[in-house]
Amino acid sequence: MKGLLRRQFRYTYANYTLILIMLNVFVYLLTSMNRRVLIYLAMIPGIVVENGYIWQVFTYMFAHANFSHLLFNMIGLFFFGTQIERRMGSREFLFFYLLTGTLAGIFSFFLYLFSGGYSVILLGASGAVFAVLFAFAVFFPHARIFVFGILPVRAPILVIAYTAIELFSQFSRVQTGVAHLTHLAGFAFAFLYFRVRLQIDPIDTWKRSGRGPWG
Repeated sequence: MKGLLRRQFRYTYANYTLILIMLNVFVYLLTSMNRRVLIYLAMIPGIVVENGYIWQVFTYMFAHANFSHLLFNMIGLFFFGTQIERRMGSREFLFFYLLTGTLAGIFSFFLYLFSGGYSVILLGASGAVFAVLFAFAVFFPHARIFVFGILPVRAPILVIAYTAIELFSQFSRVQTGVAHLTHLAGFAFAFLYFRVRLQIDPIDTWKRSGRGPWG
């Protein structure tokens, strides 16, 4: 069983990142023309339970609320995803992206279900994109990301900062409609993916990269 979990795909490169972006854009155009399609694609706990739409824990990551929601997710997927795909290989990257996104969806489903959020509408690639950002921070711990195009921040610091921001936002009284815990689930499942499948300890990697992510 352990061998199966750790058996990675043979390295190939086919630019699956671009295909994922095109698929997200296609779904956005489809839902823009017919908003009722969102009922089938977005993850709505009550509908999953009542109608058996279990595929929604997977399809939610391809549907977006509006253009800006799509744009920011696809920018993140393009800049970080292309680098991770070249490092992991296309098939391993696709497996990583879809698995972490789906697990984030399953986590969110049970979270909303047990907290009474039956009518919550979860959609967007953010959970999977957060997982990709986490992978970027592990593979390229010295990389600096320019926040707002101005402030250079090391990738591991950005992961830590996002974690703090998402936790604060989740437990503050401000209601923004953002699925903060789904984002954090993307980080968490990416961490488990590295530990279990790739046999890489992200924390140890950041420590060995210099003075740690804070250095």
